[in-house]
Amino acid sequence: MTKPQIVWLRRDLRMADNPALYHAAKAGPVVAVYVLDDERPKDHKLGGAARWWLHHSLESLGKSFGARNSRIVLRRGDAVEELKTVANAVGAETVHANRHYEPWWRKAQGELAEELELKLYDGNYLFPPGHVTTGSGDPYKIYTPFSKAMLQEMPPRDEVPEPETLSSPGEWPASDDLGDWNLLPTKPDWAGGLRDFWTVGEDAAHERLDWWSDEVDKYDDGRNMPSVDETSQMSPHLHHGEISPVQIWHRFKDKRSDGWKTYEKELIWRDYAQNVICQFPAYPKESYRDGWDADMAWRNPNRGHIIQEELKRWQKGQTGYPIVDAGMRQLWQTGWMHNRVRMIAASFLIKHLLIDWRHGEKWFWDTLVDADYASNGTNWQWVSGTGVDSNMFSRIMAPLTQSEKFDAAGYIREYVPELADLPDETIHDPEEHGCKPDDYPSKIIAHKEGRERALEAYSEFKN
Repeated sequence: MTKPQIVWLRRDLRMADNPALYHAAKAGPVVAVYVLDDERPKDHKLGGAARWWLHHSLESLGKSFGARNSRIVLRRGDAVEELKTVANAVGAETVHANRHYEPWWRKAQGELAEELELKLYDGNYLFPPGHVTTGSGDPYKIYTPFSKAMLQEMPPRDEVPEPETLSSPGEWPASDDLGDWNLLPTKPDWAGGLRDFWTVGEDAAHERLDWWSDEVDKYDDGRNMPSVDETSQMSPHLHHGEISPVQIWHRFKDKRSDGWKTYEKELIWRDYAQNVICQFPAYPKESYRDGWDADMAWRNPNRGHIIQEELKRWQKGQTGYPIVDAGMRQLWQTGWMHNRVRMIAASFLIKHLLIDWRHGEKWFWDTLVDADYASNGTNWQWVSGTGVDSNMFSRIMAPLTQSEKFDAAGYIREYVPELADLPDETIHDPEEHGCKPDDYPSKIIAHKEGRERALEAYSEFKN
């Protein structure tokens, strides 16, 4: 009898184009295992919104396994120890897994390889980190040359099909009940907006892809317009591995539109972020540029009540800047935020409020359904000017101008109902026009004052 083959599931919760599952199914009976390991990631264990998504994604994938007379074994604890326990229970010697690049998973992969035969596959990115290098053979640090090199390497690998059949082991090992993991919020249940906004799972990802195939050509212009929202909203499906970027690329490879070319570069940015954390594993927690951690004049919320209150007002969407507040409320309601507005909201925290970018990274980590260790950290350091490749700190986004330029009136009305009755001419800055409703807050700080304070702090830091 062929020995059972363990498939270690993490952020690859799909049947199709799953190399680890595909090769395991060819080798013998499949025992798919998902381990909820909250210890190895430490301060980057799954946030609340991502846990909500995980519950529904595992539930959906479990049905797909069930339709093939198979199942997912759920275990909670240290991933390496739990996989060893399952392997002993079923007599398995081999674990198949798609490579993951978060530092805790790289360490776990190394430890597991010392205990069992570990077969790793490239399944979650267009190309594995390190595939493209500079002329001297070094990994790229800057996105633009990285992107150009990636485009020269296209196409990515071919898709692999779903396993035709899944054979089962003689006996199934013990498995947790998904409901016992308490991934869903109950006291209180804050997930109503997420349930209304999202459909989770592999089938939902492909339904979204079908819709996006008719819309992607509009992406180059539409991606900046939050009221229209010509964005794919594929990020949580990609993050949890309900669909792969390779599947998306092959779906659109024959398109020649500017929209697809721009969207392709967004997929490449996702690969770029993985390359960054492979070079700098603590990147989402430590500024790349020397001196910014210790010397920059950040206003630390731990130092005073006023700064704490300003951070809370930002988190709750009560800054007095409608475009920022709409974004932060969309985030809380849906677990997602329009990309243009993400940049505006992040810039406001860092530069108008002078609050350390890591407070924003932590908040997004807990509230985004697509919270990704590499992408979240890379994006925050880009906005803050502290990253290996980043915007200059002195480039300060003007949220009021951005709101009007990108016609965010409809977006504001949707997420800031206090302002819903205001016309387009005043909704972007009701306080300036003298029509701010009583139940909408005044600005935390005036734009000019915030800009000047940020530039002064930056000047002091440089000197």
